[in-house]
Amino acid sequence: MFDTSHLHPMLVHFPIALIAFGFLAELASLIIKKEVCLPKVSFYLLIFGTLGAILAWSTGTLFTADMSGTAGTVKDTHALFATITLGLLIIASVLRTIMFLNKSGNRKIKWISFAFYTLAAISVSITGFLGGTLVYNYMMPL
Repeated sequence: MFDTSHLHPMLVHFPIALIAFGFLAELASLIIKKEVCLPKVSFYLLIFGTLGAILAWSTGTLFTADMSGTAGTVKDTHALFATITLGLLIIASVLRTIMFLNKSGNRKIKWISFAFYTLAAISVSITGFLGGTLVYNYMMPL
């Protein structure tokens, strides 16, 4: 039977994958400077990853049950990192969108955006790890 508590686990995998591969594409575009496709791929993966993260964060905030004890502490830390991830992604997306719309090659904005993208990729990894810890250690019988 489907209920709204299933929405969050169904959606979280998309932003994790989009952000991870988008970051790798961004990193590759900085290394392989002559490749014109990678910056666009990275940009679109960042935008779709951010939109997916907004949905995942929203469903996690609205539709997941409260927990107590150690599971509650892990859930609170997971929620904190999810919020941090979302903030970093929004900042990186805004900076990259400004660059994209202005067709600007501003190196300062590019490196600041890359720094936020890097932090977001790290933060989404931590968030995913904590989410997996919740599922496998506190919700699934072994």
